[in-house]
Amino acid sequence: QVQLVESGGGLVQPGGSLRLSCATSRGIFSIYTMGWYRQAPGKQRELVALITRGAVTNYADSVKGRFTISRDNAKNTVYLQMNSLKPEDTAVYYCYAGLGLATNYWGQGTQVTVSS
Repeated sequence: QVQLVESGGGLVQPGGSLRLSCATSRGIFSIYTMGWYRQAPGKQRELVALITRGAVTNYADSVKGRFTISRDNAKNTVYLQMNSLKPEDTAVYYCYAGLGLATNYWGQGTQVTVSS
């Protein structure tokens, strides 16, 4: 079994910050592209950020300049630092691991709620 274990979600006020963590196995982490997707009520799941094993990143336009994805090779963990949070960021955030077109793994999701 491939496990992606998310943590760090919660309730935060607009303008606040959260850091999400996703821990996985050494084998997955060493070669897979890692990332974060999110799904808000009534909307489809959308890309937030990706990071390759070579640390190449990309971001959704809606989060550029506010969110930062990073990885810690010693801990087999990928992070999503979320700053300047907006109510529109409210969603379930899912950790992602992918390789090619056929192999995709998902975490269980962690709720992020941005509300005053």
